[in-house]
Amino acid sequence: EPQPRPLRLRAGAMAAGFVRELERRAGPALRLEQRAAGGVGCVVWDAALVLAKFLETGACPLARRHVLELGAGTGAVGIMAATLGADVTVTDLEELQELLVLNIEKNKHLVTGSVRAKVLKWGEDVTEFQPPPDYILLADCIYYEESLEPLLKTLKDLTGPDTCVLCCYEQRTMGKNPEIERRYFELLQMDFELEKIPLDKHDEEYRSEDIHILNIHRKR
Repeated sequence: EPQPRPLRLRAGAMAAGFVRELERRAGPALRLEQRAAGGVGCVVWDAALVLAKFLETGACPLARRHVLELGAGTGAVGIMAATLGADVTVTDLEELQELLVLNIEKNKHLVTGSVRAKVLKWGEDVTEFQPPPDYILLADCIYYEESLEPLLKTLKDLTGPDTCVLCCYEQRTMGKNPEIERRYFELLQMDFELEKIPLDKHDEEYRSEDIHILNIHRKR
């Protein structure tokens, strides 16, 4: 049984040229541009790698499914889903669209479904993203206190009874992080059922004790 090893991939993530390679089980690696300046959305975080590689395990059938990624950043998770046959919309703020479009362009030869980038600001109207997707993907989206309520509103507005939300996050013990995390899950459980995906179901190399994947559904 392979032992989980801590990922801690950030050091390598900021290597020369800022291109992050994410190897795939079948075929060439994804090549993801990052930005040295521009905030948290501009690098490929460990939770995004863990979630992208979990999708490759095949635990969730993605072919021809409608997938929406929230807070996509570099687009790593959504683009991986598109290489697995999903029809994906990667969303983030206006200032990240250029990077998302660039990464879609760089990897489009690997896509077997489809992928496009759109602006979605949490808490705002989501009419154009209806009907509800089959899957919503979220990697490392819970670290700003002020974004918790808008994020939860968006999740409620976007999910139908059959939507599966996959939320991957790194447990952080510094400062206000534990409090923000606790509050997020408290609020989430008012409307959603949460189920933790056991570590042995994660990709055997891309896993870590402090990175969790949750399978989340609307309460019936």
